[in-house]
Amino acid sequence: MERLRITKVLETAPSEEKLTVCGWVRTFRNDRFLAVNDGSTLRNLQLVVQKEDFDDDVLKQLNTGAAIRAAGVLVESQGGGQTVELQVEALEVLGGANPDEFPIQMKKHSLEFLREKAHLRFRTSTFGAVFRIRHLLQFSIHQFFHDKGFFQLHTPIITGMDAEGAGEMFKVTTLDLENVPKTEDGTTDFSQDFFGTQSNLTVSGQLEAELAAMALGQVYTFGPTFRAENSNTSRHLAEFWMIEPEMAFADLKDDMKLAEDCLKFVLAYVLKHGEEDLKFLENRELQAEKQLPQNDRNEYSLCDRLRNVVDSEFAHMTYTEVIAALRNSKPFKKKKFKYPCEWGDDLHSEHERWLVEKHVGGPVIVTDYPSEIKAFYMRANDDGKTVAAMDVLVPGIGELIGGSQREERLDVLKKKCADFNIPEDHVWWYLETRKFGSAKHCGFGMGFERLVMYCTGMSNIRDVIPFPRTPLSAEF
Repeated sequence: MERLRITKVLETAPSEEKLTVCGWVRTFRNDRFLAVNDGSTLRNLQLVVQKEDFDDDVLKQLNTGAAIRAAGVLVESQGGGQTVELQVEALEVLGGANPDEFPIQMKKHSLEFLREKAHLRFRTSTFGAVFRIRHLLQFSIHQFFHDKGFFQLHTPIITGMDAEGAGEMFKVTTLDLENVPKTEDGTTDFSQDFFGTQSNLTVSGQLEAELAAMALGQVYTFGPTFRAENSNTSRHLAEFWMIEPEMAFADLKDDMKLAEDCLKFVLAYVLKHGEEDLKFLENRELQAEKQLPQNDRNEYSLCDRLRNVVDSEFAHMTYTEVIAALRNSKPFKKKKFKYPCEWGDDLHSEHERWLVEKHVGGPVIVTDYPSEIKAFYMRANDDGKTVAAMDVLVPGIGELIGGSQREERLDVLKKKCADFNIPEDHVWWYLETRKFGSAKHCGFGMGFERLVMYCTGMSNIRDVIPFPRTPLSAEF
């Protein structure tokens, strides 16, 4: 008999027809009521077991974590909390779980503890909800770009190019680390390496996506990226996923519209299709915030925060206007900002959150940043000081999207390579696209895990990716 997933069973009306379910035991109460979950939904299915129908050896194995298969008839539930329940006629324990050893019990566990049990934390209600929302977000992103006529591009994971120019990259090599070949000047001889040159894990697929956009018109990447940044904060990972669209024949205004449309689409999709999990995560957040001081609590609930972004008209401010607003703010005058906010300084999370949460009260797109604090590929503005860059900031998290119009002028791009100490022979292929049919083009990057954090209310980025990679941690 083909099994039904529990999410379907809970939508099925009682009948005399037998059905089969599989799942993992959450609880076994009064030697009669089994709560079983198979991951398809937040909700458990209650199974009613008549003790006299089964051997004691089977019943003793019905511990939290055990995998079972059960067949029976779906009936109207006589108890509260569910509308239907399964009267079990056949029961098989597929895999037992010793209650003295299984670490995930039906009680509150700290997120820190669950990170140590990342191979099992999926079985908790919290992480089941988080990763179902993650799936919905991923699906909606592909849906959005497909509907807009974008083509997905798989850009290289191994590359010789540092797209951001920051140098924080993981090296890829097959050289014998106990006997590294050297050149005459004492440096590593990468000509003997697998690729014949120094190579790294990518920090971005943007530059390759630009090449494709100049032929296919509009493309997007959705792939893993890597940063060897020795940071142990709640917002940093060494391995994460990025969404990076690129559009030909488009400028910064088009870029801003695409970013706003994309964010509104995916949030609306999750609100529509992930309501059950969002409500659970919202309640979890509200319970957690009861332990916090009033000033540290979110002004709006999780779902309201998402709806506010969907329904908002995004405000537009230049970087110069933002700096002026920050310097005129009460936190600045009372010296409450940790970081400086002079013209030319990069904006920090505290500045971004004050801007969207206190000054504007909604999403903001900040444009025209100083060229010195942005990447070499961003188009120089006519003022000679700023570039056509934009960041999308949202309440609760700050920057969610960063993008720009790309520099399409060969002479200007060559000068910027020199200014950023990027040898032209390292990016000859990138420069060459400016020689043959160059045109205005733009794009942005959105860190997927940061988006998942925003949509789930999770405060640590390690809790929205299945197996986090951070400094001194590459387990599982």
